[in-house]
Amino acid sequence: MQYMTAIQLRTELFREMSPLLDNESAMKKMLTFIRTLSPTKPAKAESGWADRFVGAWKEDRSADEIVSDIRSARTTNNIDVKL
Repeated sequence: MQYMTAIQLRTELFREMSPLLDNESAMKKMLTFIRTLSPTKPAKAESGWADRFVGAWKEDRSADEIVSDIRSARTTNNIDVKL
């Protein structure tokens, strides 16, 4: 399968569409079709959607215990990087 870059796709579309640009009836049909491909109004974000992620799990440990566990699980990187 061959993939086209955005520039190649745009060039190909313009090449194929150029004969239609002079035909008003064909242009109206094409624009009507294109409008059906995308929603007329952008979807509105649900109010408070991020609240679903707050407190997403139940935990028996205290905040201090969780912080301590995170800090004790940290590791150091021993990779030498030559610049």
